[in-house]
Amino acid sequence: MNMQTSVMAPPPPKGIAGMKLATAMMRDILIKTMYRSNLSQASELARLICLPLSVTQELIDLARSQLLCEATGTLNANNGNEMGYQLTDSGKARALDALAQSEYFGAMPVPLDVYREQIKRQSIRNIHLSRERLTTAMGHLVLPPTLLDNLGPAVGAGRSILMYGPPGNGKSSISNGIRDALGDKIYVPRAIEYSGQVITVYDPIVHSAPEEDVDDPNSLRRTSGRYDTRYVKCERPTVITGGELSLDMLDLVYNPTARTYQAPLQLKSTGGVFIVDDLGRQAEPPQALINRWIVPLEENKDILALQSGEKFEVPFDTLVIFSTNFHPNAIFDKAALRRIFYKIRIDGPNQKDFLKIFSLVARKRKIPLDEASLVHLLQNRYPEIDNVYANYQPIFLIDQMISICEFEGIPYQMTPELIDRAWSNMFVAESDVDH
Repeated sequence: MNMQTSVMAPPPPKGIAGMKLATAMMRDILIKTMYRSNLSQASELARLICLPLSVTQELIDLARSQLLCEATGTLNANNGNEMGYQLTDSGKARALDALAQSEYFGAMPVPLDVYREQIKRQSIRNIHLSRERLTTAMGHLVLPPTLLDNLGPAVGAGRSILMYGPPGNGKSSISNGIRDALGDKIYVPRAIEYSGQVITVYDPIVHSAPEEDVDDPNSLRRTSGRYDTRYVKCERPTVITGGELSLDMLDLVYNPTARTYQAPLQLKSTGGVFIVDDLGRQAEPPQALINRWIVPLEENKDILALQSGEKFEVPFDTLVIFSTNFHPNAIFDKAALRRIFYKIRIDGPNQKDFLKIFSLVARKRKIPLDEASLVHLLQNRYPEIDNVYANYQPIFLIDQMISICEFEGIPYQMTPELIDRAWSNMFVAESDVDH
């Protein structure tokens, strides 16, 4: 069943020399963390700066050699006889100076070039998605079999997808089903470093809760130390944006108080899915939004800019799903359409599938099906709207009938009269409103 190969973990750093970060930056993050956290033991500091104990000790020794911190000379029996450390006066002065330049402390950032290597190891384009896996993830939806024929290769290629068609037919649910089908775990850096600047990436709102590696004291195999803990192991991320998406959300966010950057949405979604729902409802025209994505979609890289104006490249490794109720030709030019690899039309169900969805929802909501009511719905009501069925309608009609039954204090039931009352709420009569 599981076609996933497990992602290769980022190896833990061996020593400060191999970390590809400026020594002064690492030392400053250590002393800022000591200053802000009031912790004094190497093991506690190692956990906060997310480095192996041996590397943390190397940094402490470096700070000691520069007279920025000193051993307190007390071995504490409660803490496994560990030596304590404290900042010297010049260490405190250096910490304050460093905090004035950037408030960032805690997890040591991963250099952008080191992160690039990890992105390759866990690329969205390495995913092997079987029909079985996609069908399972979409199990709750009634979909025409041809839709999975088109969706499967599109998701497996990890390229961009445009889903279009009339509203209310589950484009958003299908997007979420794709996300669920991915299923494996990847490593997301807490922060990355480029040109001495720290950019925070891990975001609890976008990324699932970290998977904890807890050491079992009775186990022979220790689990910690298996991967670089500057990364968080979590599910492939999903970013969902709708009408609120604007172009500036795709830029680095600079925090002038902390003097650090926050990764934009598409960088947070690296290795996962970025869903642009309701395309055409944003303040920016769809063509402008697509133009912003052209380089990333074609070249698998994105260009970001620092406050100084310096531009730099970051890998773009994201499955982008655009979803719209408009016809693609109405909102894009041909050049933009050419750059979206897969265009999949999501239509409303036919009458047979509509009845299938209707009975599934009725069973789930515990409302008995009534043949006379269904005949009335199909023969008298649907001709009023040219027999155009949509996936949202069964849920809407059944929930309306349930609300009426609860209000009237009668058992859940389906009658032609209740169908009419529910129907009148689904469509507003085209009559003038008197003012």
